Amino acid sequence: MTPPGPDTPGPGLPGPDAPDPGAADFRLWVHYGQAYLLDGEGADILTPAPSPDLSAGLVLTRRPADPPGTGFAFLVTGLHTGEVDFSVRVRATDPGPDLGGYEDVVELSVELPVGAPVIEQWGGGAIPLPPLPAGPGWYRLRYHARGFDAAAAADTLGDGEDPIDAYLLQLWPAAPTPPAAVRVVSEGVRSRLNPRRR
Repeated sequence: MTPPGPDTPGPGLPGPDAPDPGAADFRLWVHYGQAYLLDGEGADILTPAPSPDLSAGLVLTRRPADPPGTGFAFLVTGLHTGEVDFSVRVRATDPGPDLGGYEDVVELSVELPVGAPVIEQWGGGAIPLPPLPAGPGWYRLRYHARGFDAAAAADTLGDGEDPIDAYLLQLWPAAPTPPAAVRVVSEGVRSRLNPRRR
């Protein structure tokens, strides 16, 4: 019997082509440039009031005490209406920002008290996220955007048209820390971080 080579997975280890249990990729329907991360029954999707400790421009959150027992994040897209490309990566530790694949990157902390988050499309339709590695608790949410300004200029895509903008949401367990803008290139994102410029 030939021993396994350096690139051959050992017993019980996934091979290089094994699916990533912490990854999800899909087309997301948006309207009014909105999508939502929800965790818990009865979570509503009313727009939270922006404040420095709860907003990173492209993503806003509320404390789960309002409404009680739910986690929430309000996700902004450049496109007003249509489909965008959306990816999620749930990790046990900080995976680092994808600065090569996306232009704009912001992050903040969100509490997920139930531990079963979904991405909710505008008008309904929940997409379950991969399992959380540490169960319920505080997570860091890093939100990446590509093509934000071009999609905002296009405004609307019809059925069957290829997406213009794309988004990556990373989640990993971490104690709460202030929101941060990792990198901002798009004018639309910059104006959301500095509302007085509008």
